[in-house]
Amino acid sequence: MNRHDDREDLDDDDRGPSRSQQRRDALVVFELAERLVALSDTQLKQVPLDDGLRAAVQHTRRITRHIARKRETQYLAKLLRRDDDAVAAIRAHLDVDRDTQRRENARFHRLERLRDRLLDEEDALTEVITHYPEADRQQLRQLIRKARDERAAERPPAAYRELFKLLRGLDDAQGKSNDSNAGDGNPDANEHDLRD
Repeated sequence: MNRHDDREDLDDDDRGPSRSQQRRDALVVFELAERLVALSDTQLKQVPLDDGLRAAVQHTRRITRHIARKRETQYLAKLLRRDDDAVAAIRAHLDVDRDTQRRENARFHRLERLRDRLLDEEDALTEVITHYPEADRQQLRQLIRKARDERAAERPPAAYRELFKLLRGLDDAQGKSNDSNAGDGNPDANEHDLRD
């Protein structure tokens, strides 16, 4: 019996992943290594890494030459492939971080649209007061009036920015109160979308 016949007796499960699949898996880990290297210092401190991997990431970040950096990133990916648990933990952390950033960006865009509506539509103020009952109506009106005057006079948008800060503060305060109410079992506590 020759060797070729022995190989055919093996099931697909016994052979393990194909070479193409191994390459695809290695490429995914390489992209993860690139993401790690691209993180800022504060973001990197939050990622669950052991000391050896953290040192390898720091070393890779210090290299500036393109080819040398790519080679060092490949080495970092090799270190990561040795520890599947670390890869899973890192990937989970980065995915949660990305989702948090997306939610925060969506929130900022929503507040920017609200600020623009306040300047363009008269009835938007009553909606804001209804949605944020703790808002100071007089301060809102004053900032809206100043922002409109700045826009008409083509001056720097100081009141425009101040209005956004005020809206963000109101939204933060409401988000904190909703978080505390969520623990009380209030089902409507997390609903804080203001219609556009």
